[in-house]
Amino acid sequence: MKLLTSLMGLASLASLAAAQIHGFDISGWQPTTDFARAYANGDRFVYIKATEGTTFRSSAFSRQYTGATQNGFIRGAYHFAHPHVSTGAAQATFFAQNGGGWSRDGITLPGVLDIEYNPNGATCYGLSHAAMINWIEDFVATYQRLTSRWPVIYTTTDWWTQCTGNSNRFANRCPLWVARYASSVGTLPNGWGFYTFWQYNDRYPQGGDSNWFNGDASRLRALALG
Repeated sequence: MKLLTSLMGLASLASLAAAQIHGFDISGWQPTTDFARAYANGDRFVYIKATEGTTFRSSAFSRQYTGATQNGFIRGAYHFAHPHVSTGAAQATFFAQNGGGWSRDGITLPGVLDIEYNPNGATCYGLSHAAMINWIEDFVATYQRLTSRWPVIYTTTDWWTQCTGNSNRFANRCPLWVARYASSVGTLPNGWGFYTFWQYNDRYPQGGDSNWFNGDASRLRALALG
């Protein structure tokens, strides 16, 4: 039964390849990614960590972003949120000024708000549902004002339910990047009828995480173009 379940899972993931685009995401923990090899293996997009809060800039970001660009990737940046230390507006501004900007060049994806489990304390950073929703709104609105694009929201359904009360407030503006390490994407956060990106495991061959884009190459380029 375990073997059958495993084979079914592999088949469902493999079936995505015909209609979706594979990519990955990395941070400073992967300073030596071989982008040429990744492209040759079929990956076409990458998200790279740029910032956290209002003080942390990844020292690897510029080198990684340049490497991705030189090897033909559609690429973008992400920001790890710390909603308990400063406003959403302050963090969106910091992100936009330190790698998270956007331009209509056809190869730059909108920036990502990575909002998820607190690695150093209370799961929801000590914020109520209403306070968390307001913080996210502050970030989202500021980023859109600065860049003209709504940011992608990266999260898990579990965290979103726990920490926003499963709000549907952002689904009509922000593309969803959902994390679920399984053979199917599962239930999505409230309001999103589909995902734009799915992070399906944390075992990308060169380090980092593996992802699908929910569309073909033309749709990925359309997302980059805005």
